Amino acid sequence: MFTGIVTDIGEIVSVAPGGKTGDRRFAVRTRHDMKPVAIGASIACSGCCLTVIEKGADRFTVEASGETLDRTHLGDWSVGTRINLELSLKLGDELGGHLVYGHVDGVGKVVSTAPDGGSVRFLFEAPSELARFVATKGSVAVDGVSLTVNEVAGNRFGVNVISHTQAVTTLGQARAGQRVNLEVDMLARYVARLLEHEKT
Repeated sequence: MFTGIVTDIGEIVSVAPGGKTGDRRFAVRTRHDMKPVAIGASIACSGCCLTVIEKGADRFTVEASGETLDRTHLGDWSVGTRINLELSLKLGDELGGHLVYGHVDGVGKVVSTAPDGGSVRFLFEAPSELARFVATKGSVAVDGVSLTVNEVAGNRFGVNVISHTQAVTTLGQARAGQRVNLEVDMLARYVARLLEHEKT
């Protein structure tokens, strides 16, 4: 479980085949102190919950299955790619964003960015099957970053990203056309499911 509050920007330092055909291993450099992080611990990597299988003083290794590579943009990662990192939530930790599970629902894209006062207005496009779960003033995780939706039009939604968030996440370097991992708010999923049951 995560909160969508990014705690470091990591960098991919190596990419190798995984243990099974179609899987892939990523070594990630981080500023996090890896000593207290156990092998088997979960770390959100640009919104995708991955398991630590090896670690060093300033890095850790994770393995992504073929299924994960198909459903996220992890397949685009190469040496030098910068990714958002968040260590898993501990009981009693502050819930600064919203509850994020690290289960990416699909891949969207950045449609446009534009300065808006002291922030940047982002317009994202979601896959049509996810768009119905995105609501004005609701929450969405974009590459693991908890964001509040400003407006929705069809399968596109806008958010304002403040300067602090730009500085401490990869959204500060995001450009139009870039693919992003999306996780919709779980509450929206349950509400939609309940409404479907009421109709039947």
